Amino acid sequence: MLDDDRVETVKRLLLEHVKSPSLRHIKDPYMLIKLAQDIVKKLDRGNSPWTKWTGPREQLVKSATACWIPIGDLQDHLNRMDGPKLSFSDVEQRLKAFADERYSEYPRDELREGCLAVYEAEKTVGTEMPAMVSVLRDYIEKEKERLRLEQDANFRQLREAKAAAAEQRLLSGADCKWTSRQGTKDVYCRVNGRLFRLTITTDKRVELYQSEGLEAGRGALLGRYLKRGDATKAVALIAYQPEF
Repeated sequence: MLDDDRVETVKRLLLEHVKSPSLRHIKDPYMLIKLAQDIVKKLDRGNSPWTKWTGPREQLVKSATACWIPIGDLQDHLNRMDGPKLSFSDVEQRLKAFADERYSEYPRDELREGCLAVYEAEKTVGTEMPAMVSVLRDYIEKEKERLRLEQDANFRQLREAKAAAAEQRLLSGADCKWTSRQGTKDVYCRVNGRLFRLTITTDKRVELYQSEGLEAGRGALLGRYLKRGDATKAVALIAYQPEF
């Protein structure tokens, strides 16, 4: 019979498999074979090279993999749990091994200072190790989301700055690639000093015009094309032809 820990392992793997909303995924022969292999791998502890690690020890270390926790403190706590005595290297290398597996990750350098501050605060008030791991995991998730939003905001600012610089180049009369302009959905480019305007039609095609200036209306229709790339090729040819 399976002990409680192994039963929980099997249940977790099965739940991970069936949580997909796709029936095709659940019934996929390849995924079923992989599920069977994962179950055998988790249950076959007798062949594991990590002979000092009981289920509860592994569960705690696996949860702590992405956290910045002083390894010596984690070692002390693990050695108060059932199982053979663990050295500092035992704990350090088990953390690294878990981090290499698909369901975990290495601690992020940019979160180190914050994690250690949270850890020391919890340690000061006597929080036990499993609870501290949970607190740190919550902190890491919130910080990852904050960093993601910050990165998105920086990307938007950079994109807006690029767009503003491109529009300024267009307004200055310099040659430029296709550029958006505030107040219109059309885009403009200037090649060899000649201004071209591209308009998207209701049937998603594009119309190419040559304009006298940005305020002079669309100008002369040069052609209709399936996509912008076709119009760009036409511009490269037209821009260097003599004007009549």
